[in-house]
Amino acid sequence: MNNTDIPVDIGRDAARDAAVRELSDPAYQDAEPSLFVRFLNWLVDRFMALLEGAASVVPGGIAGLVVLLALIVAVIVIIRLRVGKLARTASASVFTGRKLTAADHRRAAEAAEAQGDLAEAVRERFRAIVRGLEERGVLDERSGRTVDEVAHAAGARLPDYANALRAAARLFDDVWYGGRETTVDEYRRLVDLDLALDGARR
Repeated sequence: MNNTDIPVDIGRDAARDAAVRELSDPAYQDAEPSLFVRFLNWLVDRFMALLEGAASVVPGGIAGLVVLLALIVAVIVIIRLRVGKLARTASASVFTGRKLTAADHRRAAEAAEAQGDLAEAVRERFRAIVRGLEERGVLDERSGRTVDEVAHAAGARLPDYANALRAAARLFDDVWYGGRETTVDEYRRLVDLDLALDGARR
């Protein structure tokens, strides 16, 4: 019998040390999934368990749950499209870009109306109203003033026009930030308000 065939009898401690040395080989460590992969696996397992639990109480199981989630997403999208833009108008400034006079804004509004761009016409005519109030000293010149602030401040100084100013501010919001279609009649009401305010005194 060859010497290499003789079984080697080693102690328990020596065997343990040999196993530790063998398992510490980088080849074994490289074969294990990374910490990130193990975390992803754990996350997927938890998510699947959550889905299975939810599916057990929703009619139709997984298919019913998918339909329910799709409906929730659709409702969120619809709400976002309908009111999301309007919700931001409270912080939207009336003026952007370089400073123009009330007359400049009126000319821009008239040009936009002539081209059929009523949204732009509404925006420029409302800006003409605000700039005109500033030029006549009804409002102080302040950058960053919002649409609601204009209606509140100007309405306090010109109470006879407070309701019309609020309506004009709401039209500006709805058309320019909310994307609502406007009409020539609505734009003409802004023009009439602009002319009336031009002769108004505090």
